Amino acid sequence: MNYLYIFFLSVGSAVALFVLTKIIGNKQLSEMNMFDYVVGITIGSIAAEMATGIDGNAGYALLAMAVYAFWAFLLSVITAKSLKIRRFTSGKTIILMSGGKIYKQNLKKARMDLSEFLSQIRLLGYFDLNEVCMAFLEPNGKISVQPKSVFRPATPNDIGKNPPTEKILCNVVLDGEILYDNLKKCGISEKQLLSRLKAMGYPNPSRVLLACADNSGTFQAYGNTDDAPDFDPFL
Repeated sequence: MNYLYIFFLSVGSAVALFVLTKIIGNKQLSEMNMFDYVVGITIGSIAAEMATGIDGNAGYALLAMAVYAFWAFLLSVITAKSLKIRRFTSGKTIILMSGGKIYKQNLKKARMDLSEFLSQIRLLGYFDLNEVCMAFLEPNGKISVQPKSVFRPATPNDIGKNPPTEKILCNVVLDGEILYDNLKKCGISEKQLLSRLKAMGYPNPSRVLLACADNSGTFQAYGNTDDAPDFDPFL
């Protein structure tokens, strides 16, 4: 009897979580502020406790989840209307580097050491700090970089060009499996796909990690290999 009761409690908690997340709004983890993150964990913990709490009252758990969701929703509405409250709850942008200077005091404010800062800069594609004009810590915890103008990638507008609109590449092979629906949308037959893969050195799709194509003739393939570098160049 307890197993059946737990089953229905689990279904109920899953439904409640789905409804509450729809009310709060969908956000990626990187877009959440600390309050959103903590509320999400708390609601999830209450839902888990509700699912296994045989002796507890499911109504109390639902009420607690609803209260947390209400406050998260209310805060999102308030912060959308008030810049001061938004700055108070979400924080503000911190300048970490500017004009060739790294601000150690601001790194401390960001709870970040120099090695972590350099790692995040490299992840953005900047291996030479001389290419960086300014670096910021955004309220969502991510670092953004403004490159120096001489290192900024040239745009078609810089050279007076107006290129055609790029088309989306579809995955036609994923983890060694052919995606026939996407293949059809790209106007490529299976025979043509195998021929292109063979010409690139992949006699069998199982040896392909990812292949992409569009209906304008663009085709890319990446092999599945276990041969990976085993050293840290920045240690």
